[in-house]
Amino acid sequence: MLTGVPGEVIPDGAVLVRDGLIEDVGPAADVIGRAAAGTPRVSFPEARILPGLIDVHVHLVFDGGEDPVATLAATGDPALVLDMAARARRLLDVGVTTVRDLGDRNGLAARLRDAVAAGTVPGPRILTAGAPITVTGGHCSFLGGQADGVEQVRALVRRQAEDGVDVIKVMVTGGHLTPEGPSSWELQYGTEEVAAAVEEARRFGLRVAAHVHTREGVEVAVAAGAHTLEHCTFLTEAGPPAGPDADEKLIRTIAEKGVYVCPTFHGGMGALETRFGADVLRPWLEIRRDQHEQGVRLIAGTDAGVTGVGVEQYAEGLRWLGRAGLPADAVIAMATSVAADALDLGGRTGRLRPGLDADLIVVDGDPRADLSVLRHPRLVVARGRFHVPRAGESLPWE
Repeated sequence: MLTGVPGEVIPDGAVLVRDGLIEDVGPAADVIGRAAAGTPRVSFPEARILPGLIDVHVHLVFDGGEDPVATLAATGDPALVLDMAARARRLLDVGVTTVRDLGDRNGLAARLRDAVAAGTVPGPRILTAGAPITVTGGHCSFLGGQADGVEQVRALVRRQAEDGVDVIKVMVTGGHLTPEGPSSWELQYGTEEVAAAVEEARRFGLRVAAHVHTREGVEVAVAAGAHTLEHCTFLTEAGPPAGPDADEKLIRTIAEKGVYVCPTFHGGMGALETRFGADVLRPWLEIRRDQHEQGVRLIAGTDAGVTGVGVEQYAEGLRWLGRAGLPADAVIAMATSVAADALDLGGRTGRLRPGLDADLIVVDGDPRADLSVLRHPRLVVARGRFHVPRAGESLPWE
């Protein structure tokens, strides 16, 4: 059993689940001995148990196809919420028990969040940002979260908080999903606007996720107090950064301030490598390795839903973190305990600890030796609800 803390391993472990929570965890003989007589048991002698996986950056409204924006525009809300529910189930199939949705339309992710929590539909725990905050005509403005200037940003944060979002998303720079809007290397908001969002969000107990690509955007988000940096690519108009050395000081600042960084590595990177060659991706891999070595708290998120990125490709993103040179133990923590801390859920999930929600997976093989074994879990438990991903497979109850 891997508890979610790097290096913390129980060779023959067991977890006791009751009423959706972890009641006991430890060596199997001890846990079984402490359990009430007649407690049902399911056994996987050759497998590994670890906490449920967390994807901190998804877009359930997007389908991951060639033109997800056009598909979204052509899909009405009644059909869209059913599509989103299907994607949520597919996330559960690959062991993801918690997601943070960072780009929604018309509050559909919140409706799905509540349905999953009630047990009406299967899926992972969902945290939703609602529509991301962006300038008029800016990146993802078609989702509805437009605000210009400090006062409009404050007002929109208040309105979203009242609507019941779990996190605030701010588009500090542009992005490729909105061709008519600012490019990825262009700044949309300055420090004043982002700081206003952070300050207003804090009043409601919410954290702020900042979509940032450029060095300038990263500086704005860090200075403003954003909690997580999404992408954080240090992109320039000419393309990827020349190398991590040029941004050493800023990377150290990110580490010192304890800001979390989501690289949004995903399964679609393999297609990019095939199309453009390994040299194109090398700068992105090098900067992640350098960030990790400098002590930046990296977390696992895939940007699932954007072009070429399906929700079922979660484990492929982890493999790319491994290819960047990050130790497997560290990658597993980025997908479990560190990700939970980043989402302010460390007291509820991300580790195998008594009193936490029963979010866990069982996989064949050792992910410390091969992260790809995380692709196909045998069992997923999400807040105590058992889910068997493999069609036709039954659990080995004793």
